[in-house]
Amino acid sequence: MIKMPPVRYDMVSCEGGLDQITPTLKLKAGILRDCLNFEVSSSFGYSRIGGYERFSGQAKPSDAGYTLIQVVSFTNTPAVGQTLTGVTSGRTGVIIAIGSNYMALTKVSGAYTTGETVQVGATVIGVTEAVASSVTSLLDAQYLNLSADQYRADIAAVPGSGPVRGVTIFNNIVYAFRDNAGGTAVDLYKSAVTGWTQVAFEYEVSFTNANTSVGDGDTMTQGGVTATIRRVVLQSGTLLSGVNSGRLIISVTTGGNLAAGAATTTGSGALTLSGAQTAITMATGGRFEFVKANFYGQVSSERLYGCDGANRMFEFDGTYFIPIATGSSPDTPKHIAVFREHLFCAIASSVLHSGIGEPYNFTTIAGAAELATGDTVTGFLVQPGSQSSGTLAVLCRNSIKMLYGSSSADWNFIVYSQGSGALHYTSQIMSQSYFLDDRGVTTLNATQNYGNFDQASLTNNIRTFINAKRNLAAYSSLSRERSQYRLFFSDGYGLYCTIVNGKFLGSAIVKFPTAAYCACEGELSDGSEALFFGSATGGHVYQMDKGSSFDGAAIDALAQFNWNASGSPRIIKRYRRASIEMSGDGYAAIQFGYSLAYGSSEEIQPSAATYETAFSPSYWDSFTWDSFYWDGQSVSPTEIEMNGTGENVQITITSGTDYIYPFTLNSYILHYTPRRALR
Repeated sequence: MIKMPPVRYDMVSCEGGLDQITPTLKLKAGILRDCLNFEVSSSFGYSRIGGYERFSGQAKPSDAGYTLIQVVSFTNTPAVGQTLTGVTSGRTGVIIAIGSNYMALTKVSGAYTTGETVQVGATVIGVTEAVASSVTSLLDAQYLNLSADQYRADIAAVPGSGPVRGVTIFNNIVYAFRDNAGGTAVDLYKSAVTGWTQVAFEYEVSFTNANTSVGDGDTMTQGGVTATIRRVVLQSGTLLSGVNSGRLIISVTTGGNLAAGAATTTGSGALTLSGAQTAITMATGGRFEFVKANFYGQVSSERLYGCDGANRMFEFDGTYFIPIATGSSPDTPKHIAVFREHLFCAIASSVLHSGIGEPYNFTTIAGAAELATGDTVTGFLVQPGSQSSGTLAVLCRNSIKMLYGSSSADWNFIVYSQGSGALHYTSQIMSQSYFLDDRGVTTLNATQNYGNFDQASLTNNIRTFINAKRNLAAYSSLSRERSQYRLFFSDGYGLYCTIVNGKFLGSAIVKFPTAAYCACEGELSDGSEALFFGSATGGHVYQMDKGSSFDGAAIDALAQFNWNASGSPRIIKRYRRASIEMSGDGYAAIQFGYSLAYGSSEEIQPSAATYETAFSPSYWDSFTWDSFYWDGQSVSPTEIEMNGTGENVQITITSGTDYIYPFTLNSYILHYTPRRALR
């Protein structure tokens, strides 16, 4: 009797991310050779990314749920999209799906009564009974998605035209900048439960020689004209001396227009106005960058500072918008930072900063200064340090400078790197600094001897992608929850780089149907992370890592692994089976495919097959031990039939629907029998 060789097993961990460059036999089998819309998980494995959904402050599509209403029988069959009303209860809901004798509803106003007649308009649909129907995991996922569609339709774009030029989170509210409908100026909007609400820019007027009694909130009077002072913007001198100049941000005037000459304010304030008030406006053409800072000491006095490369910098406290003048011409800062109690900005190749603790004052007598870089400034990164030390990295297009010290009295501005720099809007800092230069994503690490730095490229193994996309870089962001540095490109592609405790775990490529023009990340009042991007077209703000779709579109995902020879590159094997360990919180379906022997035409290549997994997550604090089963929860092996021979195999996993929530590929196991050596 011929003795058959035993079946062997090869367990492959899903780790390392994408590698387009390294030769096949130099790589582990769990490396990705191609990918789309998977990310390297910070907790191990490859996760299908979360979706994104439009946002305005209204009810979120991803929070939508559904209710099943069962009838004894249909008197008349309703249609999807109609509103079902309970005659007795008065409750209403929108029909999203219809079963044999039940309806799935969303936007339900309350509980229907068992035994009541339900109708659409005046048409009787039936009489309700206790719900006996249950839905499969697949239907549950689809109904949740249909519910989300109903809420999605209610959310409008930021009013106006063109791209969303800036988006940020401040005091638990999302703010967005977009050109007005005529494309003649930029408007500011804030999120609200009713949708986007415009924030009014008010008026400004220049003054000189104000005394100490002039303050925020005062009523200013000049003859029969009055206005409320929103902010006293002191640009030189002091109120105490009475010798000063600056601007007042004021409300709309009553009684006419202001004019050059003396004016008074509440409480014996006196000052001289330079002329009539002018409306605060913003020109189009910029892309916004923001930083939060507190120059005034109280928790309530934290403010948002921003610039866009087309207008003056500004300060915003959530109510009043305060343009900040540097005195430069043109006064159009493109990048912004706060360092050592100074407000910094960059205009072309110049770095300017305010006086210490005086973000409005850019005069040398207050400690302001200008630093020349000799190169176009592309961003700032404040490096961590002690109370008595710190460094501001000034990133330029082809160089990096470091600013040491605490003020203009002891600044030490040195060249760190010549020939290596950063692209605009790609610099971010977690525990380390990250940015995109011509050679890829680069990290700048502070060494143990503070003040020195090490520089290293993280993406040498995906140079093909970097070379194709680097000139399309649009913006960058972070996901601190996922330990990711994220790059977005103007053609809709993106790159997610996962770094945990300073260790680079890998990168992966994503593709959004809607390209990002700007992005932001922040923390909400409940401590949760929120990430948003502003669209390059359509005017929507989208919240990332939310929902099961790309704002209603399917998420097409691909994970193609390296060729795997199971440690024996020259041995032909018969492949019998594969087992994939996956984890997730809901229904998931994947398509499993594989190629044999480097895809050789001499071998019969199989077709892809679809496998479904219904995850029912269990948590350590929410189940009873003796009623807990391992055959249907968040860690689930999916068994795959295989058939064919070759010296190696390449596994490809795809997914593409609008109702599947993220899932993670943890590992796979190959079942194979060794055959003979290659001749």
